[in-house]
Amino acid sequence: MIGIERLQRKPVERMKFEIVERKGLGHPDHLIDALCETLSRELSEYYLKKFNSILHHNVDKGLIVGGEASPNFGGGKVLKPIEVYIAGRATYDAGNQEEVLDISYKGVKSYIRNNFRYLDPDEHMNIHILLRRGASELASLMKQKRIPLSNDTSFGVSYYPYSLLEELVLETEKYLNSKKVKQEYPFIGEDIKVAGLRMVNKIKLTIAAAIVDRHIKNISEYKEAKKTIKSIVKELISDKIKEKKYQVSIYVNTADNLRKKDIYLTVTGTSAEMGDDANTGRGNRVNGLITPNRFMSLEAVAGKNPVNHVGKIYNVLAFKLSKEIYLNLEEYLEEVYVRILSRIGEEITKPQIVNVMYVPKKGINENLIKRAIKEIISTNITPDTFKEMTRDILDGKYMLF
Repeated sequence: MIGIERLQRKPVERMKFEIVERKGLGHPDHLIDALCETLSRELSEYYLKKFNSILHHNVDKGLIVGGEASPNFGGGKVLKPIEVYIAGRATYDAGNQEEVLDISYKGVKSYIRNNFRYLDPDEHMNIHILLRRGASELASLMKQKRIPLSNDTSFGVSYYPYSLLEELVLETEKYLNSKKVKQEYPFIGEDIKVAGLRMVNKIKLTIAAAIVDRHIKNISEYKEAKKTIKSIVKELISDKIKEKKYQVSIYVNTADNLRKKDIYLTVTGTSAEMGDDANTGRGNRVNGLITPNRFMSLEAVAGKNPVNHVGKIYNVLAFKLSKEIYLNLEEYLEEVYVRILSRIGEEITKPQIVNVMYVPKKGINENLIKRAIKEIISTNITPDTFKEMTRDILDGKYMLF
């Protein structure tokens, strides 16, 4: 069923108040999402290589228990390791159980080495991967030759386009965690959280950025590091805010007490070493943000299989549809929201409903809009589209969190 309706609300850009958040690469909630998703991708690629199809798995239950560290100017130590637990279901037998576990551990550790400069998965972490076989009735839902059956009764939600504040928050974190910035300013750790507040035309960006202790000699250098981060962000966003005449204030590491030297100094570049724990699904949604002004799903996307677990694929599809609808009908629409509900055991190409809500521009032909939306949906809810989406997820073409 397709349900299309006009949304009776202001576009987010015209609301007086807007709040946006992004938990960046090294934030513990982002890290555990990434590790669960890495494990799912490793299993998927292994199954494809060995069995020519992705077998049943869901590894979307993850926990980080923060360690203990003693950061110090010039370099400190990790005293107790970070404990990482990833639990879930996978397909294996007595003959390949060890092989499945081996590729799981190697994949997770490889992700950490490739994305963190100072966090060592062997020295600073204890990683526990607990896989059990899945229920036979759920495993069977993936065995359909052409159209898998939904693994769950769940829904996906997304929207398009991004607001200016959303773009600023997203781009700020991504830029501070870019290779370019890390090479030029190695003292900036990977654990970066950005919260944005817009009050009419005034924007406040609050940034929590882990500072790596080995690159900072004293409190004066720490102060300069904070000023540098502020300057980097100000330069990054200057063109965008000029266009719309926004006033922007930037705040960095506001919990610091410089007099007492209680500051955000880390050994590894992530607060997981001491200050924070994490669970899968507590971080960003499929658009890379946490957006209380929008409709959102609370589903943990990371770690779910990319074939028939609608908690993942329907959220990705909702983003894909909302973006495609908006870009095709941009001259008529302000915003597009998509919600998709499944029913367990039904073909993934037959959701209970694809609900499209839109905020129109003035003076549009709404019958024309609805016909165009239905056509876009029909071309995207096909077996081939889902197969392509699965491959794109494995190739990292979608931002899942």
